[in-house]
Amino acid sequence: MKQRVVLLISIITFIMYCFFKTEKKQSGNKTPPLISLTDKVISIANSYNGVPYKPGGTTSKGMDCSGLVQTSFKQINVLLPRSSSSMSNKGKKISTDKIKLGDLLFFNINRLKGKINHVGLVTNIDNHNIYFIHSTTSKGVITNSLNDPYWKTAFVKAKRVLN
Repeated sequence: MKQRVVLLISIITFIMYCFFKTEKKQSGNKTPPLISLTDKVISIANSYNGVPYKPGGTTSKGMDCSGLVQTSFKQINVLLPRSSSSMSNKGKKISTDKIKLGDLLFFNINRLKGKINHVGLVTNIDNHNIYFIHSTTSKGVITNSLNDPYWKTAFVKAKRVLN
């Protein structure tokens, strides 16, 4: 009889230990998942969607393409040069099949001066369709696809400034 009581107490103790250990693990997971720098910079850039174009602009009252990118990265403590041409010298060059979220796309728009004169930030990739946010003179801050014939023709290179 004594052995049965000891066995019963042991079993109850073991069950309670397992129950509280599991409950502690589940309640201990209340920490929200960490947000990556890539997610942060994309979120920041997207918050400027619809802001009108302004040459040299870096605020919600008006932005140009490099102002959008520089301002977005500055808010995650990544400092980039002010011009798209200078930005294109930073980071690691990547091929189009290696483009990831947060990468920068550089363009040569014929009507502007310079081999690199426009920049956008990759915000989404869907079925090999690369979307990027940028600021245009006609529509302000918008998102376009790199598959659009206009942007595909103007595309020069992609760079990664975040690891």
